[in-house]
Amino acid sequence: MTVRILMFTQPGCLSCELMRVYFEANEVAIEERDISTDSDARREMIDDHGSTETPTIVFITDDSYEVVVGFDPVRLDQLLHPASSSDSVNES
Repeated sequence: MTVRILMFTQPGCLSCELMRVYFEANEVAIEERDISTDSDARREMIDDHGSTETPTIVFITDDSYEVVVGFDPVRLDQLLHPASSSDSVNES
């Protein structure tokens, strides 16, 4: 599965800095778009992804996409490292 990750940012955004550190630590390549200098990126974040906050992260796969607004490392871990069905625990 191919994953493309867009991150919409702006200067002075502490959560954006945390996201950069998170992705670097996880060795994940992202496409960063600065909404303060790129009006097309701002429009895309608002109109296409329904967000007015940074960071807005968009995970795009071959058949779907998911938007994460703000720094949510738990959800990001779930998206980057989905649990396989063989790891599930059965209750008796």
